[in-house]
Amino acid sequence: MKKILYASFLLSITVSAQYTDINIIKEVKVKNKGVVVSAHPLASEAGAKILRQGGNAFDAVIATQLALAVVYPQAGNIGGGGFMVATTAEGKKIALDYRETAPSKASFDMYWDKEGNANVDLSQNGRLAVGVPGSISGMFETLKYAKLPFSKLIEPAIDLADKGFAITEQEAGLLNSHKADFLKNNKNKTVFVKDTDWKIGDLLIQKELAETLKRIQKSGEKEFYQGKTADLILAEMKLGNGIVQSQDLKNYKTKERKPLVFDYKGHQIVSMPFPSSGGVLLAQMLKMSAYEDLSKYQQNSTEAVQIMVEAERRAYADRAEYMGDPDFIQDKTAMLISDEYLKSRWKSYSPKLATPSKDVGNIINSNRKESTETTQVSILDKFGNAVSVTTTLNGLYGSKTVVSGAGFFLNNEMDDFSIKPGVPNMFGAVGGEANKIEPGKRMLSSMTPTLVLKDNKVKIVVGTPGGTTIPTSVFQAIVGVIDFKQNTNFSVNAPKFHHQWLPEIVTVEKNFPSATIKDLEKMGYKIDKRSQIGRTEMILIDDNKTVHAVADGRGDDSVGVE
Repeated sequence: MKKILYASFLLSITVSAQYTDINIIKEVKVKNKGVVVSAHPLASEAGAKILRQGGNAFDAVIATQLALAVVYPQAGNIGGGGFMVATTAEGKKIALDYRETAPSKASFDMYWDKEGNANVDLSQNGRLAVGVPGSISGMFETLKYAKLPFSKLIEPAIDLADKGFAITEQEAGLLNSHKADFLKNNKNKTVFVKDTDWKIGDLLIQKELAETLKRIQKSGEKEFYQGKTADLILAEMKLGNGIVQSQDLKNYKTKERKPLVFDYKGHQIVSMPFPSSGGVLLAQMLKMSAYEDLSKYQQNSTEAVQIMVEAERRAYADRAEYMGDPDFIQDKTAMLISDEYLKSRWKSYSPKLATPSKDVGNIINSNRKESTETTQVSILDKFGNAVSVTTTLNGLYGSKTVVSGAGFFLNNEMDDFSIKPGVPNMFGAVGGEANKIEPGKRMLSSMTPTLVLKDNKVKIVVGTPGGTTIPTSVFQAIVGVIDFKQNTNFSVNAPKFHHQWLPEIVTVEKNFPSATIKDLEKMGYKIDKRSQIGRTEMILIDDNKTVHAVADGRGDDSVGVE
């Protein structure tokens, strides 16, 4: 067996922030304290502050999501949607679905031109790309498990929007690179565009968003879906070709789903069911790889990577064929994660040889784009509640359209439908009938908020952004701990890889071990390098009840401590 060596990936414990007096904390080890891990130090601190004020993990996750809508506008949101997987201190398992829905005027061919060609620009940019937002509904649904009033939980976000915050170098770069998109997709001026380039340390003040949050603080969920904020959303729709109607907003409801629960090597995995593909893909990949027992190998060794890539190939082929909103299709989860089915899928696996994708699914040509568009919050409190939330606008800054007078971005989630059978979405995922556009339907997702339990106690809280790379990154994080016996920091920050059936490419991070890449290429795999995959936020509780919280080194992600 080859020994795999690679450089550390931002494994420092604390990085001094360049823009505030708050440290970007990458790793903490504590006992009897709650922790919050998110994509931004100010959001993590907002959640931790709520814990210090007597709130629980559910309070903290609401406060953190709201703060992310202010300080992380490329993905944090009130104009998008998401999923929550949680367990209470008493052992109740929860799955909340606040995924966006297709407007009532949506149709399966709404993005086709007269010749029947799909126009992905319309499904990805501007008002026609917008699904009915679910985030605010989801937060209020979460409130039933919380201890503090919503009016208190929203205060940190209001302060951040009203007083402003200094942006990081990464944030400045993103705002500058999307300036043309903002100008193209907005008829009114937004705070995200200024005459000169953004630079590190610039103050981003969002007065319109602050007023929106204050209205929600005063009037609750109804304000967003039926009040002035709803009126502003509808007015924005009329500035272009948007089709979200007042009844779409009024009728939106978060759905409480039955969590997807399955066993893996003495652990109980709790993840998100349909309309997210994440939990089913995770179950399929873990179960198929278990037929070869990854614990015999080293992380990112040729043998381990090949097994995992082939499990990913078969799972993502099934994603295209079978997965969608369970309220609109026959839910085949039980079949898809059954041993009988997965063993039959695995029969075509050949060690040391790439399986052609055409042998595991119906090939349709695919072009690929990638984005780290979602954002993850992982929280554990001192009471024993654990929450994993993944939320999204879909692409970076969603539709690139800001609601005039309300100050927040709207999603471009309609692109997550199969806008035409065989046409890949912005993440290269190919879909078919199961995920076609229908009014009121929830588009298929890859988000994979996940908990791992052992002996009925929380062991891991995990999740990540990254489009279709989300399930494979969560897959790697879990086997990193369970199979490869790695510590939390290394499991999060080790170089990642991804395969999704189509395109027939294995994507690896730029610091992936070159020896493994060479071996895989000899076996028939086409390898493509990219700068990064995902930003995993993980909490692990060890056998001594020490809590290890790690924020991904790939961004400004940070841990907040009670």
